[in-house]
Amino acid sequence: MLDRIDIHLEVPRLQVDELTTYESGESSAEIRARVKKARKIQLKRFDKENIMYNARMNNPLIKKYCTINEQGQELLKQAISRLDLSARAYDRILKLARTIADLAGEEVINSDHIAEAIQYRSLDRSYI
Repeated sequence: MLDRIDIHLEVPRLQVDELTTYESGESSAEIRARVKKARKIQLKRFDKENIMYNARMNNPLIKKYCTINEQGQELLKQAISRLDLSARAYDRILKLARTIADLAGEEVINSDHIAEAIQYRSLDRSYI
C-alpha cells in the first residue's frame, strides 16, 4: 500500500541548537515562484497529452519525457538492484525525478534528481 504514495519523508526531531539557531533559507515567495514555473513547464509539456501533471504520466509518456543522463541511469539501476524496487516504485521515482528536474529548471534528469527522488521513496523499504 505504501508504494502507492509518491513521497515519503521521515522527519527526525530537531536538536535544541537547531531549534534556537536561525538560518535563513529560501523564502516562501521564492519557492512559490519556482513551483509556478515548474507547473508552467508541465502544462506546456502535456498540452497535447490530455494530462496536466508529471504524476499522471503513463509508461509511454514516462519514456517520452523522462530523459536521464548516463550517471542518473547508472544510479537508478543500482537503486533498483540494491533496494529491490517494484516496477511501480521505479515509475514513481522517474515521475518524481522529472518534477525535481522541473523545479530546478532542467530539461534532462540527472543523478542528483534521481538521488533525491530515491530518498523520498526510502520508506518503501523500511516497512518490509
